[in-house]
Amino acid sequence: MAKPDSAGEKLLEKAIFASRWLQAPLYVGLIVAQGVYVYQFFVELWHLLHAAATQPAEIKDLSTFIMLNVLGLIDVVMIANLLIMVIIGGYETFVSRLHIEDHEDQPEWLSHVNAGALKVKLATALISISSIHLLKTFIEVRTPNAVFTNDGVKWQVIIHLIFVFSAIALAYTDKLMMASARAKAGDRH
Repeated sequence: MAKPDSAGEKLLEKAIFASRWLQAPLYVGLIVAQGVYVYQFFVELWHLLHAAATQPAEIKDLSTFIMLNVLGLIDVVMIANLLIMVIIGGYETFVSRLHIEDHEDQPEWLSHVNAGALKVKLATALISISSIHLLKTFIEVRTPNAVFTNDGVKWQVIIHLIFVFSAIALAYTDKLMMASARAKAGDRH
């Protein structure tokens, strides 16, 4: 039989468990960063509308200009989505329950979020963001004022592939861990 915890050990354990609240200000900081992305989105949208309405003669390839700017807007939205996943999922997983089970707008994925699932979702979001950056690069390379070198494009592709393989490895590891947990649970019954 296990020896009862001493008062000092109980206090230490409570302090260690309470230390999770040190992460709460980090999530508040990410909410502020989300506000910065909202601002950036509207600034970029304004630039797109202004340029498309007032300067079409100065823009040689208007469709490429619009496409690149729309991809920039999509990029901002995807990063904002990534922030939401980290803020909500991270807080729920590592700090405290949100107690929003009855809320009509509760994200569907939140009901089954855990650290492993959160890592896979974040890796997938990073792949999506990387894909947008890569697509922008491929489009910009075709323009006369391209700032990308072949070496720069090569490294972007390599980094993107590393994201893809990392996400596959995370998903596979999570799958193995879940299968192991189910097998252990089956052995107990």
